[in-house]
Amino acid sequence: MTVVKVLELVGESHKDWTDAAQNAIREAAMTVKNITGVEVYNLTADVADGEIVEYKANVKVAFVVDGNHRKVKSGI
Repeated sequence: MTVVKVLELVGESHKDWTDAAQNAIREAAMTVKNITGVEVYNLTADVADGEIVEYKANVKVAFVVDGNHRKVKSGI
């Protein structure tokens, strides 16, 4: 049986929302293995003096849990 876990993250960028989402994935990939997908579900930005100064992307990152480390109970 495959088990998929989902993390909710916020990526940030001074460039654009795509870069903000990519930054969230890039950062997650440093410590999370087996990332299989991403859902971008909210885009926001910080504004100063009438200009966007930082883009933010809320994302859900899906990854497969490695079952090789699970203990199997005997007698089940």
